[in-house]
Amino acid sequence: MTRPQRLAPWLQTQLEGLLTQRGHAWLLTGPSGLGQFELALALARAWLCEKPTAQGACGQCGSCHAVDVHTHADLCMLMPETLSLALGWPLDEKTQDDLDSKKRKPSKEIKVDAAREAVSFTQFTRSRGNTKVVLVFPAERMNNITANTLLKTLEEPPGAVKFVLATESAHQLLPTIRSRCLGHTMLWPEFEPALDWLLQEASRPSEGEGSAKKVIRSPDAADLETLLVAVGGRPADALAWAQSSPPSEAAQHWHALPKAMARGDVSVLANWAPALAVDALQKLCHDVLAVRVGASPRFFSAVDLAFPPPAVAGKPIAGSPAPPGFYALTRWSKELSTIARTVEHPYNAGLLLETLVSRAQLALSAR
Repeated sequence: MTRPQRLAPWLQTQLEGLLTQRGHAWLLTGPSGLGQFELALALARAWLCEKPTAQGACGQCGSCHAVDVHTHADLCMLMPETLSLALGWPLDEKTQDDLDSKKRKPSKEIKVDAAREAVSFTQFTRSRGNTKVVLVFPAERMNNITANTLLKTLEEPPGAVKFVLATESAHQLLPTIRSRCLGHTMLWPEFEPALDWLLQEASRPSEGEGSAKKVIRSPDAADLETLLVAVGGRPADALAWAQSSPPSEAAQHWHALPKAMARGDVSVLANWAPALAVDALQKLCHDVLAVRVGASPRFFSAVDLAFPPPAVAGKPIAGSPAPPGFYALTRWSKELSTIARTVEHPYNAGLLLETLVSRAQLALSAR
């Protein structure tokens, strides 16, 4: 069980704004890494709090404690089973038994049975306080049947039931779902405050077993800045990256990526999931194209993108232009977009990575 994470300053500001407005259903929208889930949970926690303030939940009452330990009877978390397991939220008894007995794998989608359970949840008597809350994340993981199961209750919830839906792909939601919610677009934080927050959070000790805490060496600010730039200024994504691998190592690999691709070196992507590899290569392609037309790169430094001229037998070709060819880069961009549509289900992940690197080398060496 993880401790509740302190809200980032820009999320706290948004929370306070949402709490001043009325409405039984909110839809939080924006790209990944901006804190949709954290804001949705903070909003639910404030709604359920026994002594709420203008800043949100008090953090001291029994209701706040129940949310923090994932046992609040008036909070329904409607998420894919894979995400519930990853975040430590309990599943219903039957689902847990099925997974424990390995009858099936946890679902990556929000199942229609879970939506039906959520509808039933709204009809039960409240256990404490005056409100019940249904939190749906990521809302785009509902298929049409699942979404339609929620539709009537979302429009006219019984009693004092509130909904908060959070999504990273609002365009994938049914229009009928979007129309029944008040919308809130997640705000992008300024770079410097985001970097300050990232440095603070990445330096915090993580909890181990019991009361033990794993103490980590404070990461270098320059490494965290590299990660924040690499994810396009999305602090939550940068923090997740910093917590999954040493920031210095991650930053070093990111700086090395462009030239490694130009050499056809697969090793730099060896431990990357296919989806992350495609995303990184799309960013590389974007920046190389930007430099090619005289614009500034967004995800890599200009030094990272200073490719050596083509060579034969180890010797540079005299008079050859340094920048990769525009036509080859645009073709590579289209190839990556096509691959991205099915990258979550690759037939052979190893072969896919080799293909990605081969095509990257071809595009970067073309003149």
